[in-house]
Amino acid sequence: MEQIINTLRDSKKARWTALIIVSLSMFGAYFFNYALSPVKPMLESILGWNSSDFGIYTSSYTWFNVFLFMLIFSGIILDKMGVRFTGLAATSMMAIGTGLNYWALIHVFPEGALIFGIKTQVIISAIGFGIFGVGTEAGGITVSKAVVKWFKGREMALAMGMQMSIARLGTALAFFIALPVARTYSYSSPVLLAFVFMLIALSAFIIYTFMDRKLDASIAQSIDGNAKEDAFELKDILFIIKNRGFWYIAILCVLFYSAVFPFLFYATDLMINKYHVSPNLAGSIPALLPFGAIFLTPIFGTVYDKKGKGATIMIIGSLILIFVHSILTIPIFNAWWLAAAVVIILGMGFSLVPAAMWPSVPKIIPEKQLGTAYAVIFWIQNIGLWIIPLLLGIILNSTNPDVTPNKIAVKEAVYSAYKQVLSEKSYNLSAKEISQLAEKSSSRTIELLVQNTTYEAVQISTSEMEKLKSSISLSTSGTLSEISPVGNKEKFYQDIEIKTSEAIYPIIEKTRLNLRYNYFFDLVMFTSLSLLSLVFAFLLKAEDKKKGYGLELPNIKK
Repeated sequence: MEQIINTLRDSKKARWTALIIVSLSMFGAYFFNYALSPVKPMLESILGWNSSDFGIYTSSYTWFNVFLFMLIFSGIILDKMGVRFTGLAATSMMAIGTGLNYWALIHVFPEGALIFGIKTQVIISAIGFGIFGVGTEAGGITVSKAVVKWFKGREMALAMGMQMSIARLGTALAFFIALPVARTYSYSSPVLLAFVFMLIALSAFIIYTFMDRKLDASIAQSIDGNAKEDAFELKDILFIIKNRGFWYIAILCVLFYSAVFPFLFYATDLMINKYHVSPNLAGSIPALLPFGAIFLTPIFGTVYDKKGKGATIMIIGSLILIFVHSILTIPIFNAWWLAAAVVIILGMGFSLVPAAMWPSVPKIIPEKQLGTAYAVIFWIQNIGLWIIPLLLGIILNSTNPDVTPNKIAVKEAVYSAYKQVLSEKSYNLSAKEISQLAEKSSSRTIELLVQNTTYEAVQISTSEMEKLKSSISLSTSGTLSEISPVGNKEKFYQDIEIKTSEAIYPIIEKTRLNLRYNYFFDLVMFTSLSLLSLVFAFLLKAEDKKKGYGLELPNIKK
């Protein structure tokens, strides 16, 4: 006898189709979130950014969510206005923020232009990233509530795991292609690609709204429609914030994600600086983490759905985080294959905790308050994602104060020679072309030095730096005069880049100029966050045992 379908979500095909469509709206968000992370060295050598600038940029994702409470408002709007309205607003803001970020990166600002003592370009890029952050976090809680709406009492943990896996394909893609795309075209090209993905995200959510409308109509006509929950009221926020189990899971969330997401922002640069990995391949190692999560999160979600043990899964995930960051912190462990191995293990931990964490929230908080509950958790998470990247940039800059100035000095020396020699009429190059060539050549040389040399850097005085810059300029000028401008222009550009690197590489190596970041103290911070996450995972398990939330019980109701 054919089974009677009460609502649209009782159709397996319908609910999984809805999941895939709504998940596509977050794919682009996860891509853009890390699109500039592999490009950090280019931002330093081409735009003159330093690690503090990059820390300001990455932390700006949370500015409006944390200080203007936009995430809290998003959660309230979600519970009051519903998934369709909130999701469309969120994906629109994602596209607007990405577009502003791209404009800031390609716009030429007056030299020395500052806002509040920070580079104008950094500030405007950060504002764009902050607007994008508002849209992405609002989209995240909207998608989470949509999954609960379609899958509660069914394969909810698996569905949430699948949604996260699709989104993290965007993260993996960013690490794989962002730097090669930037090196082939321009440092801003990954952001342009991200903008295209944002438009796809908006289109996907528009399609989803039609399915959501049909679901609501089917619920209204079904038996479920007669058992409606009370409408959300502002006083319900008090119920959420008085719940100790909610706070344990919220703090565990901020500690866990602060030990993973900010790490990914700096992971490509870490692989180049500590493990001497080629810049073209450096993004591939961090990309192993989201790939591990892509495959494992749905598996662990299925385990939680069928077997339970949600709190225990979160404890195991925290233990994995501690192990990985401890291995990465130890200076003598500097083999690239070891880094790759522990990043894969980190992907396992990154799969375990979210697979159990997000499906556990509906067991603690009623569905009518779920949007606000997720919003408060995301808001607390955003506080961590604001503070930690900012601290990482400050720590990295303060413990490596001469790296960025040294990179800029190399670029200035190369540009000085290029401007002197290549501006002659026989070369027929514009000022813009000369500047771009100098940027590429200096970046190439710095990358090669960081990747291939193992010398102990020394402090160089101001007078010694001027001598070094003069030596670089003279050697570059001599090399350029030997290159004929006749023939294929692309080959001419390539010859200039290669010959410049060959000329100045030994000069810098002999001087032992410091161009490499030491990430030791940043990694100590990640290890500390991992230890704290374990503490709160145990507290959550104890609270579940006391209150009987059912975190250790299966999700699928038989």
